[in-house]
Amino acid sequence: MLLECGREQRLIGDLLHRLGQGRPSVLSLTGRPGHAQNALVRWGACRARHDGLRVLRAQATPAERELRYGAVLQLLAALDGPHGSTLDAVIRHDGPPPLPAPGIEEVLRRAGTAPTLVVVEDVQWLDPASLTWLQILLRHLGPDTPLAVLASNCGDTMAFDTDPNAPIVPGPRDTVPVRRFVVPALTDRGVAATVRAVCGTPGDEEFIAALTSATAGNPAILRDALCAFVDHGLPADADHLPELHALTAGVVGDHTVRALDGLPAEVNAVLRALAVCGDLLDFHRVRVLAGAHSLSEDRIRTLLASLGLTVSVGDKVHIRFPASKARVIEDMPAAERADLYLRAAELTHSCGVNDEDVAHLLLRSSPLGAPWVVPLLRRGFAAALRREDHHRACACLSRALQEPLDARERSLLTLELAAAEAVARPEAGDRRLGELVRSTVADPDPSSSGGGLGVRAIDLGFARGNSEWVRRTAGEALPYARSADREELVALFWLAAVRDDDAPMIPVVPRLPDRPVPPAQAGARAWQLATAGEDADKARKLARIALTGGANEGLMMPKLAACAALFATDDNDEAVHGLDTMLTAARSAHLRSMAARIFNLRARMHLCAARLEAAERDLDSAERALPPTSWHPRALPNLIATRILVSMETGRPDRARQLAEAPVPAGGEEGVWWPALLLARARVAAHDGDWEEALRLSRECGRWLLRRHWANPALLSWRPLAAEACLKLGDVKEARRLRDEELFFADRWGTASARGIARLTTRRLFDDDGDRAVRRIREAAALLSDSPARLAYLWSRLSQAGAETAHGDTAAGARSWQEVARMTAAHPASRLATAARTLTVPSVPVATAPPTAVVPPGWRDLSEAEKDTVLLAARGHGNRQIAEQLAVSRRTVELRLSNAYRKLRIGGRKELYLLLEALEGPVADAS
Repeated sequence: MLLECGREQRLIGDLLHRLGQGRPSVLSLTGRPGHAQNALVRWGACRARHDGLRVLRAQATPAERELRYGAVLQLLAALDGPHGSTLDAVIRHDGPPPLPAPGIEEVLRRAGTAPTLVVVEDVQWLDPASLTWLQILLRHLGPDTPLAVLASNCGDTMAFDTDPNAPIVPGPRDTVPVRRFVVPALTDRGVAATVRAVCGTPGDEEFIAALTSATAGNPAILRDALCAFVDHGLPADADHLPELHALTAGVVGDHTVRALDGLPAEVNAVLRALAVCGDLLDFHRVRVLAGAHSLSEDRIRTLLASLGLTVSVGDKVHIRFPASKARVIEDMPAAERADLYLRAAELTHSCGVNDEDVAHLLLRSSPLGAPWVVPLLRRGFAAALRREDHHRACACLSRALQEPLDARERSLLTLELAAAEAVARPEAGDRRLGELVRSTVADPDPSSSGGGLGVRAIDLGFARGNSEWVRRTAGEALPYARSADREELVALFWLAAVRDDDAPMIPVVPRLPDRPVPPAQAGARAWQLATAGEDADKARKLARIALTGGANEGLMMPKLAACAALFATDDNDEAVHGLDTMLTAARSAHLRSMAARIFNLRARMHLCAARLEAAERDLDSAERALPPTSWHPRALPNLIATRILVSMETGRPDRARQLAEAPVPAGGEEGVWWPALLLARARVAAHDGDWEEALRLSRECGRWLLRRHWANPALLSWRPLAAEACLKLGDVKEARRLRDEELFFADRWGTASARGIARLTTRRLFDDDGDRAVRRIREAAALLSDSPARLAYLWSRLSQAGAETAHGDTAAGARSWQEVARMTAAHPASRLATAARTLTVPSVPVATAPPTAVVPPGWRDLSEAEKDTVLLAARGHGNRQIAEQLAVSRRTVELRLSNAYRKLRIGGRKELYLLLEALEGPVADAS
């Protein structure tokens, strides 16, 4: 298909016309491989024969480049047959070609009897003797010699140089025209015509543009790619671009391999070096890396350019097609490829190439053993994590572990790698942690490898949520562990316990002391007390012990349990401070699974405090730190349950219902947080009015908790929902029994939030008259007003408004309603705000939205990022703390606050406290 070749065909026609008149001429068609120059000279040969001209044709090939007079033998065989005397003379000639060279006189003599066209394809592959012979023939062309030369090549125009001082230029240049023409690539129009011809239908514009880009308009590559595309039965449209790119890459690779056949070994070596690091080093250094010393740099450049494989940009040479680069590398033997990457890494590092590019080379090289390799790979690991490229991060540390390392450094790298694998390939990370535990816990020499790393490995595995693995691994390691690790192993074992306490244990693990001194055991014991709902004061003291020490000291999961215990004891400020400190440490150590658990717990605390936007932000951060697919099935219900509760309170029941109905991976029902998901599902069912399902789910939640002696309503308050469902279904006796149990356990635990929420959630179960109903709800509101359970307090005030209004105290009801309306102004779509709008309170205007007067002027002009920053600043957090919580720089925090002050028309932080009170009511100062 000679598309867009009209100009070249006219040039060939002029050459044949002159030849028919007995006048000589020379035409060389050049271009990149596949640009139709060979097809054009074959077309010219066919037309010459059709016109009655004699045609002598030869095709040079890489395989015959070492065959002396290989092309000449093809020309002369066409002249006087395989056994002609002229051919024999050429074969017998061993020395330098005489003047005239063997066979030239006969060619010129025969041309006198019939005009002769000499056609030579792929001049770049001519053997030296044939090239010299052809040059001599050109010199003997005179103005009346009826002989023309038509040749094709791929960029190497040496045989037809137009320099007048070159020895190969024909003698009478003024009478023998010598032309050289470069055959260009196809334009979009030519590509479209090819698509129409091969596919039978026109392609759409996007398909044509993609095909032109992928093939660079090369007709040969284009034709082969389209044929493969048609063979797969695919239409030429934009919907099938992925298949097009895949097929084109394969065709480009095949053409690359064919183009490399016969190249000098040094040129091949340079091309391989270009494929590995041509984008990083100038061509001179690439040539040094390849060890190419025989051929000149210019000659290598020319050869590569003639093949159409490379493009020169300044002092660098790039391989044109990515598929060509990949194919060149793939065709190398594995050992040679690894060695080339190793030498390239050394050279690029010495030349100051950036770390990430050097790391890319190291990932494919054999171990180097240089002192700079591991630090560079660790920097590449950190950079990959910042880009959220977890697979690249894991690859960097895996490659670092191949280097010679001492035992402790190897263990530290293994721990870091397992932490990164929690995101990219969590099962592999768990296996790696298990191997690390086995290799370090029983090591008698702490300085050699262990030194607590095995216990930290169990702690890290616990963060992803595999509590059964933690329990089993800690129990198995305990008999062999050093004394320094035994206390922490016992703490982790009991913290991961999800079975009944009376279950037999092999090996036997000692119980936690009632008042342990080691921080890890104190955190585990505080959590035990919190779940059992026993002795809040002791749980508080033990939790504080667990949080002593620096941010990077001790195990993380016992600290997280201590923060959860403090949350249950109403010590939210201490819990938040502990979580913030842990989060900073987890981020600096790249512990994504630990950060996710911290974010999830903090989201629950934000929800309790009615900070709905902050709760959603922390849940988003938890899923960014560890995607739900990477959470262990035993821990995933915790995340889902929190999401459901936040979705319910933010006024998105459809989203909550979707989460509640979604299946949980196998094993999720065996984890400690399964009842949390059951209770969240029960609340969705109650919202939808499905009280039978709500009762079933809440009772199942309760059975699970009771089997494990989890009685504290401050953690999971299932009885009020079950009691309300019983009441709706007519089982009043069971409803009252559940009510009494809830009040008993809440009073036994004794915190203001537990007691207040118990009274708030069971208020419907009392057959009280108006006075007693108001007193009960006021009692609940009074208890909650002194607690961090801000959301429950707002619900109690809304219930109080309804009760007071129903009892006739409209002024008190109006005051309660106004407080709720003021605090929900920033969340008009929330469930609480919706409920407030449905409550009719006399003498209080009922609007479809909270009064806009309570929203500070300029608040709606703030971006979401500015609102988050302002709210944290209003609660007393410093710029550094805000930067850490929002994962931005301090400078960004300063700019956001400056913009917010300008939009709000305030002078600084002092006025922020008044603003926050207008939005959310009085809050504790975080400082």
